[in-house]
Amino acid sequence: MTPAIQRPAWLISLPFFLLLLSPSVFAHGVDANTERFLLANQGVAIGPFLYIGAKHMVTGYDHLLFLIGVIFFLFRTRDVLIYVSLFTLGHSLTLLFGVLNNMAVNPFLIDAIIGLSIVYKGFDNLGGFRRLFGFQPNTKIAVMVFGLFHGFGLATKLQDFSLPQAELWKNLLAFNVGVEIGQFVALLFILIALDFWRRHKSFYTFSTATNTLLMTGGLILFGYQITGYLING
Repeated sequence: MTPAIQRPAWLISLPFFLLLLSPSVFAHGVDANTERFLLANQGVAIGPFLYIGAKHMVTGYDHLLFLIGVIFFLFRTRDVLIYVSLFTLGHSLTLLFGVLNNMAVNPFLIDAIIGLSIVYKGFDNLGGFRRLFGFQPNTKIAVMVFGLFHGFGLATKLQDFSLPQAELWKNLLAFNVGVEIGQFVALLFILIALDFWRRHKSFYTFSTATNTLLMTGGLILFGYQITGYLING
C-alpha cells in the first residue's frame, strides 16, 4: 500500500494518540477566566453560559472521543442523527436534573465511568461482544445510558462553583444549549474528516488500530480517575 493511501489514517488516528499523551489531557476542569466568572456571577447570564457550554464541549476530549466511537461506523446521516440525539437526550436530562436537584456525584467515579464509555464504544466497534461473549448489546440504549453519565459529569463540574439558585434554570438551559452548539460544531469537523478518510482503503485497514487507540485512551482515563478516587476520594 502506498504512503498516499495510508496518510489519511494518520490524519485521523494520530491526533487521538497525541491527545492522550498531552500533559493537559487530565486537566478536565475549566480555564482560569471561566472559573473567575462562575465564582463571581450572581445573576442570569445567557450569553456567557452559552459560550462556556460550547467551549466545554469543543474542548471536552472525553465527550468527543466517545462520540467519535459512536459515529465511526455510521455511514447514513439518519443513523448519525438518531445516535447523537440519544446521547444528547441522555446528557441533557442528567445535566439539568443533577444541578437543579443538587445531586452530588464523586467526580473521579463519574469520570471513570465516562472513560469506560470510550472503552465500550471502541470494543463494540471491534466486534468484541460478539467474538468474546456471543451477543450484541443494544447500541442505542447503551449510547443513551452513557449519555446520562456524561451529563452527570457536566453537572458535577458546575456544582463545584455553587451557582446562585435564583433563576438557575435559565443559566443551565443556556449552558446546555451551548453544549449542543459546541457538539454540533465538533461533530461537523469530525464527520468531514471521517468522510474524507472513508474514501480511502486505509479507513478499513486502520479502523482496528483507531478503535484500539480509543479503547486505550478510555482505559488511561479510567485508570487515572480511579487512582484519583483512591488517593483523594
